[in-house]
Amino acid sequence: MTLKRNPGLAALLCLLVCTQAFPLTAAIDIPLEVEQPPTITSQAASPIVAFQPDESFPVTCEAKGNPEPEFRWTKNGQEFDPLMDPRLVKEDHSGTFVIPKNGNLSEFQGTYRCFASNNLGTAISEDMDFIVPIVPKFPKEKLDPIVVEEGQAFILECNPPKGIPPLQIYWMTIRLEPIEQDERVSIGLNGDLYFSHAEEKDSRRDYCCFASFPRIRTIVQKTAMSVVVNTTNAILERKPSLLTPPDVRSEKQLVKGEDLELECIAEGFPTPIIKWVKLGHKLPDKAREEHHGKLLVVPSVDEGDNGKYMCKASNSHGEAQHFFTVTVEEPPEWVQDPDSQLHTIGSDVRIKCSATGTPPPVITWRVNGVPLEDAPAAANRERLGDTIVLRRATAADSAVYQCHASNRHGSLLANANIMIMNLKPMVLTAEGKEYSAVEGKKAILHCKVFGSPPPSITWSKDDSSGPVEGPRFTVHGNGSLEIRGVEREDMGPYTCLTNNTEGTAAIAAALAVRDPTRIVVSPEDVQILAGSAAQLSCSAEYDKSFSNDFELLWEKDDMEIASNQTEDSRYFVEDGILQISNVSHEDMGRYTCVARTSLDQDRAAATLVVLDVPGAPEDLVLSEHRNRGVKLKWIPGEDHGSSTTEFIIEFEEVQREPGKWKELVRVPGNHGSALLKLHGDVDYRFRVSALNAVGRGRPSEHTERYKTPPAAPEKNPENIKIEGHLPHEMDINWEPLLPIEHNGPGLEYKVSYRRQDLDEDWQEHTVKRHSFVVKNTPTFVPYEIKIHARNHQGWAPEPRIISGFSGEDFPSAAPDNVAVEVMNSSVVKVSWTRVPKDKLHGHLGGYRVNWWRLRSLTDTRKRSQHGERHTLAFPGDRGHGLLPGLAPFSEYSLMVMSFNGRGNGPGSHPVSFRTPEGVPEKNPAFRVMDVQKHTISLAWSPPREPNGILTGYQLQYQLINDTEELGPLQTVNISDPATTKLTLKDLEAVSRYKFYLRSCTTAGCGPTVTEDSSTTAKAREYYGFVYPNAQSKCTDEKAEASQSHPLSLFSAGLANAHEGISTQGWFIGLMSTIALLTLILLIACFVNRNKGGKYSVKEKEDLHPDVESQGMNDDTFCEYSDNDEKPLKGSQRSLSGQMAGGGSGDSLVDYGDQEVQFNEDGSFIGEYAGNKDKRVSTEIKAPAQAPA
Repeated sequence: MTLKRNPGLAALLCLLVCTQAFPLTAAIDIPLEVEQPPTITSQAASPIVAFQPDESFPVTCEAKGNPEPEFRWTKNGQEFDPLMDPRLVKEDHSGTFVIPKNGNLSEFQGTYRCFASNNLGTAISEDMDFIVPIVPKFPKEKLDPIVVEEGQAFILECNPPKGIPPLQIYWMTIRLEPIEQDERVSIGLNGDLYFSHAEEKDSRRDYCCFASFPRIRTIVQKTAMSVVVNTTNAILERKPSLLTPPDVRSEKQLVKGEDLELECIAEGFPTPIIKWVKLGHKLPDKAREEHHGKLLVVPSVDEGDNGKYMCKASNSHGEAQHFFTVTVEEPPEWVQDPDSQLHTIGSDVRIKCSATGTPPPVITWRVNGVPLEDAPAAANRERLGDTIVLRRATAADSAVYQCHASNRHGSLLANANIMIMNLKPMVLTAEGKEYSAVEGKKAILHCKVFGSPPPSITWSKDDSSGPVEGPRFTVHGNGSLEIRGVEREDMGPYTCLTNNTEGTAAIAAALAVRDPTRIVVSPEDVQILAGSAAQLSCSAEYDKSFSNDFELLWEKDDMEIASNQTEDSRYFVEDGILQISNVSHEDMGRYTCVARTSLDQDRAAATLVVLDVPGAPEDLVLSEHRNRGVKLKWIPGEDHGSSTTEFIIEFEEVQREPGKWKELVRVPGNHGSALLKLHGDVDYRFRVSALNAVGRGRPSEHTERYKTPPAAPEKNPENIKIEGHLPHEMDINWEPLLPIEHNGPGLEYKVSYRRQDLDEDWQEHTVKRHSFVVKNTPTFVPYEIKIHARNHQGWAPEPRIISGFSGEDFPSAAPDNVAVEVMNSSVVKVSWTRVPKDKLHGHLGGYRVNWWRLRSLTDTRKRSQHGERHTLAFPGDRGHGLLPGLAPFSEYSLMVMSFNGRGNGPGSHPVSFRTPEGVPEKNPAFRVMDVQKHTISLAWSPPREPNGILTGYQLQYQLINDTEELGPLQTVNISDPATTKLTLKDLEAVSRYKFYLRSCTTAGCGPTVTEDSSTTAKAREYYGFVYPNAQSKCTDEKAEASQSHPLSLFSAGLANAHEGISTQGWFIGLMSTIALLTLILLIACFVNRNKGGKYSVKEKEDLHPDVESQGMNDDTFCEYSDNDEKPLKGSQRSLSGQMAGGGSGDSLVDYGDQEVQFNEDGSFIGEYAGNKDKRVSTEIKAPAQAPA
């Protein structure tokens, strides 16, 4: 900032400069603190039309002035006082009065003018017309029929009543059906209905003219008119003549901006044609022809549309012409309207008023509302053309001058306040006002001053001796000081000094500089799915002095978001975070974070894109109709933030399946049309839906119905199947054509067939169903077949020929040379010689092996009947297969047979074989019999299925410490298979042990059964029962006693475990309880087995090898198993492996005759055979033991 040292010289220079800057004549805005004449500020727009729905009709007149102006009115040039009529409502301190709706409004109709006056002058308003419209009505009249000869011209006159324009005329029947207009019939500008010549069809009794007045919401109807056209044998042709306008020439005057409408309606026969020209020029580019060429319209005319126009009506017999002279005139427009002026006493004043128009407007003057010629004379006032001059004006010459310009098209009125005064400066801004500005922005310090002559203004900073100056400082004409790029050094007190020839004045002000408001975290663009919640974040820094004046708000598309206002508001703002719940398409847009104080603001914006399925396509149109094709066009809907990838076109068969929509075709998302290939004789409707990355949008509205003509079928049946359920028949089946594929009525199929291996003609049959049976065919011979579709319109294209075979019969030979090769204890390989093709009598399905277990080799007795029968199918033409899942150390028998689509052939001779030894099953019972300080006695039962000759047992045990960790594994091999109990000695006292027991054959040892127990601190007796895998299964009563229940295996062991204890009472009670529980368990097994029923075995199954017709053996058995064998921490991996591998689980031995298929190497390709799900099984689970 630079400061001058000589304030007096600066003030003088500024005064000279400011005086030059304010001319003596200028448009001014004088503050109301200064005395001044009235100024009209508001008035009612003219005309005021009293429409019925309105409640009241204010006649507005507002003005300002000092002193406050008083108001008076004139009505139709006569004095009118609204206060004298109690029906009128007058507003205080205003010239406005209100005309109420009720009452007779027509009394108030007229032209009003408002006068606002004080002791300095009078201002007047423009004229305000109050119009009370009268409801227009056609007169009641009886109209005679109009009788005309055919070919004669006639006119139906409307003669509409007068009313508030605009007026619209309609000609309709009594049923409100419009009278059709064409080159022959048309409505004139005057509302009449013109007929260039009459035709017989013009005879009717209900020609009605309707006049519509939109501004008063009224439509009135004229009495219906009747026309009778008398027909003639011949219509006399004639040249045209004009019905309107009459004569040859006419003139048309318009006001600039109006629409020029020139009309020529001619009569004659044939119907005349109208042509338009502008003489010497071409028709304006904006001109247009309407009403079949009878009306020429030039909108919004100007001077360039002046000239001569001609219409010419012509037919084959001649022509008629009419010439229009068009003159475009203008209402008055100001060239210079008078300005309000402020002058010092002794100045010359010029008040200029000029206007233009066509014709030229007349200018009249008023002074304070009084015509100039009637106003008090003033020696220093004279009128020079369009200017009034006041020479050496005095304060008494202050007044309000009115200039009025008018011609026949309108008028203008302007008020000019002329003030003559000398006044020392008046500072209108408050003293000592404090301003705040943001650093880097601009500051404006106000010093509003009024004076006459206009005073000069200077600003100074109190810490300097001169006015402020520099490129950052500007003193405006209204006295305000603008400081651009505010700096901290600009803070402090300022003084505004003003003076003119009448005196001086000054005020003080102060400026404070604040930190700018700045957004530090801006919102980021977001893409979100509709229905989810969106979040936009924003934070800002601001000057701490605005702590109570800072706000952070959000705008959407430049409109402030009103958040947190209502309970159902989806917008919520907290700590600068805008949250929008359940986002919809309406939420998509640009969101702006606004950080605002009273001085400045900062803004940051982000775009929210709402992703959703596309909107429904619109405006579906069918075009380019063909026999069985149509073009469908549509306008895509909103893509909702994700580009449309596909349009899906669906159709509805309106007659066959109304309401069921099916997909017809898909087109890319950048298409807006598709050519649809359709079926014949279908009543279609179409709709379109759009697909984008979000999903599929809702479908469009459906199209109108589109019916295709019938046509011959376009295709023949497909998926033809040739089957032979019986040896001498051939069943032909096919997929019928869909109803929509019929293409017309009368669909039927021609079935043609012939032997493929013989040279014979086609055999043909016509059917309406979709199957046909050919009888008396040879067994399994090849045929050629074709299916040809037709309807009443013709045949489908020639069908393709397919091949098939007639019915199959059972194979007649059994496989030979059946041999068995043992692979291991549970798998054998079966081989055979294939059946010759001529013995198959059908398509070879494969070979089926049936086998059954005769006995276990540990059982020396021969069984009277074999065990459960099993079957396994090997598809295809092969000569061997693997049978898995056999029981080790068993004797089996098997037979092999072939099969085709008809069934199984005869079986081969049975072949017996034996499987080698395998590892035994797990021991069914293993328990601790006695526990002492250093010994533990164990007992067990042998395995039910040793799967070989039992060679002994392997017993292992290990110590378990307090952390559940296992010690070294100790092994005891028991070579005597008859041993079922053992006592371990030299054990640690008060220690826990885990025991593992397995049974062994020459093939190895079986799965492990476990038990654990702890030694005691002193000797004691212990008895308990352990049932590993405590799961009971009922068996046949023929089962051996040793396998019926494991308790029987302990009877001898219990008797000998501790001799002499049987005499003790507690032991007798314990044994009684055990016996009772055993009896209950056996009864439950027996009852459950009987519930399952028994299945008899048909004797013929032993004779006929068709295992598909064989039943099942219903033998059952009871067994116990332990499901709680969970390895402990640190147990041996070898033990775990043996424990897991011992059980065979479900095997093929448990299944019946259903097919199981294997690959060439014997691996599964099918499913288990048999009916295991039909077996009766009862499982009783013992309470689970807690793991050691």
